[in-house]
Amino acid sequence: MNQPVSIGLGVMSGTSLDGIDLALCTFDNDLTANILLFDTMAYPSELKEKIASVHTFSALQYFHFQNEYTAFTSRCIDTFLNKSEKKPDFIGAHGHTVFHQPEEALTVQMLNGAMLSVLTGIPVVCDFRTSDVAAGGQGAPLVPIGDALLFGDYEACLNIGGFANLSYNSTGGRIAFDIAPANIVLNYLAGMLGREYDHNGTFAASGKVNNAILDKLNMLPYYHLPPPKSLGREWAEERIMPLIKKSDISCYDLLCTLTEHIAYQIAQSTVRLPKGSRILCTGGGTHNVFLVERITYYLGGMIELIIPEKELIDAKEALIFALLGKLRIDGKANSIHTVTGAQFDTCGGAVYLPSGKC
Repeated sequence: MNQPVSIGLGVMSGTSLDGIDLALCTFDNDLTANILLFDTMAYPSELKEKIASVHTFSALQYFHFQNEYTAFTSRCIDTFLNKSEKKPDFIGAHGHTVFHQPEEALTVQMLNGAMLSVLTGIPVVCDFRTSDVAAGGQGAPLVPIGDALLFGDYEACLNIGGFANLSYNSTGGRIAFDIAPANIVLNYLAGMLGREYDHNGTFAASGKVNNAILDKLNMLPYYHLPPPKSLGREWAEERIMPLIKKSDISCYDLLCTLTEHIAYQIAQSTVRLPKGSRILCTGGGTHNVFLVERITYYLGGMIELIIPEKELIDAKEALIFALLGKLRIDGKANSIHTVTGAQFDTCGGAVYLPSGKC
């Protein structure tokens, strides 16, 4: 058995604004990974409100807030690492996506990597997406290389976070794409009912599907585009939110309708998978019992949805960003061009070293 050769800390913030996920992981020579410790640090309400509206800030306000956000991230890391005797050799940090417009060669993940490295005293790898976008790619999804290297025993991997995305092997290479908005819209609707999220999908389950809205959602042009393709906050605000805001039905019925839409689109995304395929399902949306039930219904027994232990459900993306950091430090590709549509595989990420080191 190989001994661990490096310890990485994966730091992830998703569009669903649940908080900052932190996963302390070991990696062996053959990239076998093990999660030593995992936790999610919730955003304070005031900070969460700022993150939700940061895309409206002026340039100067944005950079001031980026430093505030980085300082908060550093405090989360310090609190987290105080629980462990082992310390990371590096941090692989996603930051928080503020803008994602790859068709305009633009993607921005909020984080001051130099500041985080100095504050923590640990080398930081961040800004993973821009190299891929510069090479003509979508800059997303990035997780599929981790799916291939760490979870290759499954025919496909499904993540249900702010957006749902799917990853699987094909004869031409790894294929992955964003499927549909998920928690980014479900949490918005739950907020209208005074909750941060719809626990177990209980609110949605009590509503009724509005077929007129469901049809409009399913007819959105994005769903008919072939991969590579990706989604961002801007798309959800432009395409989904107007349908929600113009509707006169209850929040319960909207939650039920959006849940049905997400489940249907997830099932549609699996049509190229062989019968009997096993899909590893992770991300916060996996805890939504009603959503999982509706996905299973649409899969019709042709494909098996595998729900792992809670830690992996919540920690998988942070684990993979630690892996992306390791690959960057090792000078190996950490983005797959068949996934993103880039001209070639890239080794993305800016590396920042603590003050006084070179």
